[in-house]
Amino acid sequence: MKKVIYCLVVLLSLTGCGYKPLYSSGSDGRGVVASLSSIAIQETGSRPGQLVRNSLLSSMRPASAAGDDLYKLILHPELAQSTLIDRSTPGIKRIRLRLTVTYQLIETASGAEVNSGKTFSAVSYDIVREPVADLQAEANATSRAAKEVASDIHTRLAAFMAGRENR
Repeated sequence: MKKVIYCLVVLLSLTGCGYKPLYSSGSDGRGVVASLSSIAIQETGSRPGQLVRNSLLSSMRPASAAGDDLYKLILHPELAQSTLIDRSTPGIKRIRLRLTVTYQLIETASGAEVNSGKTFSAVSYDIVREPVADLQAEANATSRAAKEVASDIHTRLAAFMAGRENR
């Protein structure tokens, strides 16, 4: 009986605190998902930028959910590599790959920047001096970093859009 009363108290306190799920519909009925689908994502000139863009497109603008382009997202990716471990005896090298993306969200109607930020992902991979394996390891690390960065940007934009709807 105490557990039931405790659960009721917790549920009633949540209704009074202003808690609202991130992906619920707003007062205008659009919701965060519809707001995210109204963001056009500008193409970048690099492979890591393309991977981030593709990941964002698949999560924010599925084929059937694309809406009017109310916003434009501009991505500025930078890829850097550094050596973590270099042991010449066993012939193995450990590389750290750091993908940093600075982004700007521009409102297309006014041309004003409404949101911006910077995020990064650091992943590592091994070079074993086998050309095909080394290329595949680097491509896999780049893909993992791009997915992490895209997920972070998606979450930040969703939180921004949810906050914008509450105004």
